[in-house]
Amino acid sequence: MIRVLVVDDDFMVARIHQRFVERTDGFEIAGTAGTGADALSAVAELRPDLVLLDVHLPDMDGIEVLRALRASGHEVGVIMVTAERDADVVRAALLGGAQQYLVKPFEYPELADRLRAVAKSIRSLHTESEPDQSAIDRAFGGGPGGPAPLAKGLSAETAASVLAALEGAGEVSGAEAAELIGLSRVSARRYLEHFVSTGRATVRLRYGTAGRPERRYLLD
Repeated sequence: MIRVLVVDDDFMVARIHQRFVERTDGFEIAGTAGTGADALSAVAELRPDLVLLDVHLPDMDGIEVLRALRASGHEVGVIMVTAERDADVVRAALLGGAQQYLVKPFEYPELADRLRAVAKSIRSLHTESEPDQSAIDRAFGGGPGGPAPLAKGLSAETAASVLAALEGAGEVSGAEAAELIGLSRVSARRYLEHFVSTGRATVRLRYGTAGRPERRYLLD
């Protein structure tokens, strides 16, 4: 079983997330915390496998909690679960070692998908002392056959950065991906469309009040 710590300062929201975790096979609640300090204490005491971590906490923000966990040597998996969509925060979560970033509000299947993805990464290396490349790819979210060949003009390093940003944010537009990674919008969109063509991502259209609908990219 994957033991999960839920960290949110809103009691009712924490209860909802707790019920979502309990509905998911292979997961159980290790505990809950309503502040950053309590979260750090709970991780040290309860040793959960995974933390659902809000950004907005009353004493310190979730990014500070994430950094404190890593600085203390805790290898616990972290899913940021927050209404915060600021690109700097998403980037800080990604670079700080969060495995997923899920924007509130969301439905149960969205959280369940991310729980299972992180669990797959956690479990993939537990049975092997010297994993081969395919096992490492699975741990980092790749398929067993490795990534699909890149189109001419695309680099593997940038593709990995775009995919990491997409995995961290859960859903991005071309403009959002460009800002996260420091690319032009045209370049970011080329990489995102590559992932769509190879089955790694899907597109949904978001219609506004005027102009063409915005293309939103999601992990498949």
